[in-house]
Amino acid sequence: MTHAKDLTVHAAGCVLWRRSPVDGELEICLVHRPKYDDWSHPKGKLKRDEDPLDGALREVAEETGHTARPGAELPTLRYMANDRPKEVRYWAAEAGPGTFTPTTEVDRLLWLSPTAARLRLTQPRDRTLVDALLSSLHRT
Repeated sequence: MTHAKDLTVHAAGCVLWRRSPVDGELEICLVHRPKYDDWSHPKGKLKRDEDPLDGALREVAEETGHTARPGAELPTLRYMANDRPKEVRYWAAEAGPGTFTPTTEVDRLLWLSPTAARLRLTQPRDRTLVDALLSSLHRT
């Protein structure tokens, strides 16, 4: 008998943010995945025995080209994907240096204000992470 835990897909990602080079306002990074035609926070499946934070930072680097400095852990999202439970752990992360290069997995990247990011995100559940980021930044 397999347990639900064995079937759970484990993933991790970051709500990547920076201060706008133009006006210093907070901007949030969203990535577009052509396979799903959706806008989301950079995230991906963990490799076997990979530490979730290490995986989140690896995914940010792979999907955005940026290094990231992790901050507070944000809420974990749990939902069904392809008939399997999926658990995605998230961290707030400040964007470091880097350059985005489009790939087949992620073809576009946007830096948006929190309000615009909330509107652009495809999945409503991802919008709660914008609010979680804002409250974590207000605490620091």
